[in-house]
This record gives sequence, C-alpha cells and structure tokens, in this order.
Amino acid sequence: MGFGRQSTASEVGHDAPRITGFVLINALANAGGVVAFLPLLSLLLPIKITATAGEARLDLLTATVIVGALTASASNVLFGWLSDRSVARGGSRRPWLALGFVLLALSYAAVALAISAVGIVAAIAFFQFAVNALLAPLMAIMAEEIPDEQKGVAGGLLALGNPLAAAVSAVLVSLALVGEAGRLAIVAAVVGLCVLPLFASHARPTVTGAENPHDTRRLQRDLVIAWTSRLLVQVAGTVLAFYIFYYFESVADGMTQAALAARVGQILTLSYLIPLPISVLVGRWSDRIARRKPFLLAAAMLAALGLVGMALAEQWTTAAAAFCLYSTGTLTFLSLHSGFAMELLPDPAHRGRDLGLLNLTNTLPALLGPLLTWLLAAPRDFDAVMLTLAGLTLAGAFVILAVRGRR
Repeated sequence: MGFGRQSTASEVGHDAPRITGFVLINALANAGGVVAFLPLLSLLLPIKITATAGEARLDLLTATVIVGALTASASNVLFGWLSDRSVARGGSRRPWLALGFVLLALSYAAVALAISAVGIVAAIAFFQFAVNALLAPLMAIMAEEIPDEQKGVAGGLLALGNPLAAAVSAVLVSLALVGEAGRLAIVAAVVGLCVLPLFASHARPTVTGAENPHDTRRLQRDLVIAWTSRLLVQVAGTVLAFYIFYYFESVADGMTQAALAARVGQILTLSYLIPLPISVLVGRWSDRIARRKPFLLAAAMLAALGLVGMALAEQWTTAAAAFCLYSTGTLTFLSLHSGFAMELLPDPAHRGRDLGLLNLTNTLPALLGPLLTWLLAAPRDFDAVMLTLAGLTLAGAFVILAVRGRR
C-alpha cells in the first residue's frame, strides 16, 4: 500500500495545467525550507558557538559544518529515494513533508539544549538529518508537478526563500527578551505556515523524461556537467552561509556582538531582497526564449565580481555593497539552475534520488568550504578566502556552457 494519497488518472498527464496558485504555493513551501536552516546556521549557531568556544570558534564551527554536511548528504538522498518509493507504490511525497517537519521541531529542541562543543556538533547533525527529510520531497514535488515550460519562473521564485529567511533572522536578533529556545520555536512556526499549503494540495505529476536510450545518456552527461557547475558556485555560498557573521566582524571595528548581529541581519535581508525580482524576471525571460545558459553564465560572473569586491573591501559599507552584488549574482544563478537541472533529470521514476544526488552540490561544499576557510582565513582576515571563492565561481560559470542537451 502506498504511503500517502494516490493520484487519480485525471490528475496525471503531461498537459495537466499548473495554475499560478500552485507555483506560488510551491515557492512558499521552498521558502519555508530556507527559513528552516538559514537563521540557525547564519546567525543563531555562530552566536551560540562564540559563547561556547570563544577564540576557538572557527575550529568548533568548522567541525560542526563538516559533520552536518556528511549527515545532510546522506539523508537527502535517503529521503528522496524513500519518497520515490512512495510514488512508485501509488502514494504521494507529501506525508514525508509532515515527517520532516516533526523531526525538524525535535532537532531545534536538541540545539537549544546543547551546552557543550560535543553537544552542539551532535545537535546540528540531527538538525541536518531532519531538515533534509523536509527538503528532499519539496524539490522532488517541484520537479514532478511543474512542467518544464514553467520551471524558469518557478526557479526564479525560489529566490523568495532567502529574503524571507533573512527577515526572520533580523526579527529574531531584535527580540532581546526572547531566549534561544523561543527564537527556534518562532522559526519552527514560520516553517510550518509556509509548508502547510503545499502539504494540503493535491498531487498532479507531469510526465517528463528521456524518450529513448540516447536521450537518457545525453541527459545523464548534461546533468553531471550541471552538477559540477553548481558545485563550484556553491562553495562560496556555503562559506558565506556559515562565516558571514565573522567576515563582517572583520570589517566592523568597535561594534558589539548584539549590534553586529542586528546589522548583519539587515544586510542579509537587503541582499536577498534585491535578487528576488531579478530572478523572477530572468526566469520568465528564459521560459519565453527557451534558453537558460546565457543567464546562468552572466549571473555567476556577477557573483565572482562581488567576491572580489569583498576581498578588497576595508570598510563596512564597501563590504556590504560587494556582498549585495555577490548575492544578486549567486541567488539568480542558483534559482535558475534549479529549474534547469530538473529539465535534465533522465528518469521520472527516480526524481527524488537524483535530486538528492544533485543536492550534494549544496552539502559537499560544506566539506571543502570550511577547509579552505580554516587554511586561508584568520579570525579577522578573509581576503585570501574571498579571492579563491571568486576563482571557483568563475570556473563554475564557464562549465555550464558544456551542457549540450538544453540551451
């Protein structure tokens, strides 16, 4: 018996229309997925680690990131495969969203209760397991239920997640009287509200994929190329997700921890708001002309330029402007790339598993990124790291041009 609701014949088919409302519900749910991890990993966790480890904070954060990345890599593939099994048996991926949310809430409690270095590492490992139980079916539903001709704008709307998550982060650090547990409870509530509409919607998968073995081999090759491109670009994203607080601390002399956290929250909100209309417009434009690669190339090059600016910045305002430039480029690239890669999935029966493998481009950089930071950065000097990340991002921009099956 399948795990979840079985789709009827009237709900299945390549030509089944996807109304704008469903695309927006999908975008909101994916925004909830970003809210699930960004406030914790970008602000709340660094503050907790600083209070626990002091000057050894980079070492503890690096260990936490590496263990979390290994857990996330395995769990995303696992839950993608499990949701594939549910669909193959006539069920739905949606019940996995409920399971992921329950595990997520429990993981927040574990993080709040952690008081030692070992406890923090273990709690974040549990959190990464839980959040990927939520994220894996989310992305598979998008790949399965939104036709290719709408994936550009649907991918562009994924940029909604970052400004929403950054706004939540800014609100959290402004709540001086609310403790860590209360802040994490607020995050859980926001995630639940974002995911609920998608969970309550009906499954209506489209039928896409390769039509012959030659197409399958071509799509597999192209998916590997797209995977490599995203991996190179994502190294910078991972480093900044975990170390952005410390980077801005290096250019903000004399600012208290509380004031710095509030300022970083504001910058994150602004830097994530700017790419949202750009990503949607670029996604819509790419849908209309059926071309993605030129936009992907331009966006990644813009991100590399922003990283160079961050390396050269010596003042807060310059660093913030460069970060906004980087954020605009990389979020536009990643949003458009999500829809682009979904068009390359070779087998509809294994969407969840294949997207879990694609998700390794989000988790493997968490192994390389902290290592680069540990080798090249000092607590108040990130210049060499930023220049290295700029080079990797630029390489990712040109790798995407090797895809042949899609324009």
